[in-house]
Amino acid sequence: MRNITVSVDDATYRRARIRAAELDTSVSALVREYLSGRTGGLFTEQAAVRRQESHEDHLKRLDELFADFDARGVGLRMSDNMSREELYDRDAARAAAERERERRGSD
Repeated sequence: MRNITVSVDDATYRRARIRAAELDTSVSALVREYLSGRTGGLFTEQAAVRRQESHEDHLKRLDELFADFDARGVGLRMSDNMSREELYDRDAARAAAERERERRGSD
C-alpha cells in the first residue's frame, strides 16, 4: 500500500474527523474509499456495510423526527403556513415567541 499526502483546510479536516468517528473508522479509510470509488475501484465489503448502516440510521432518525412531529401536533399542512403579511409582521412574531417562552417557562 502506498502513502499519499493531501492538504485540506482546518474546517474540512475537522468535519472529516467527525464523520470518520461517526462511522467508527479513520480519515485515511474515508479517503481510501472515496478514491477507490472515484477511480472505478470496487468498494470493500466493510465500506458497503457502513454505507448501509448509515442509510438505516438516517431513515431511523427521519422516522423519529416525524413521530415527534405527530406527538407534538406539528404538521406540514398548507393551512399551517403563514400568509406573506403574517410572515413579515415582526412585531407579531416577537409577541408569539414571547408567549411561547412564557408558556414553556410555566410548564
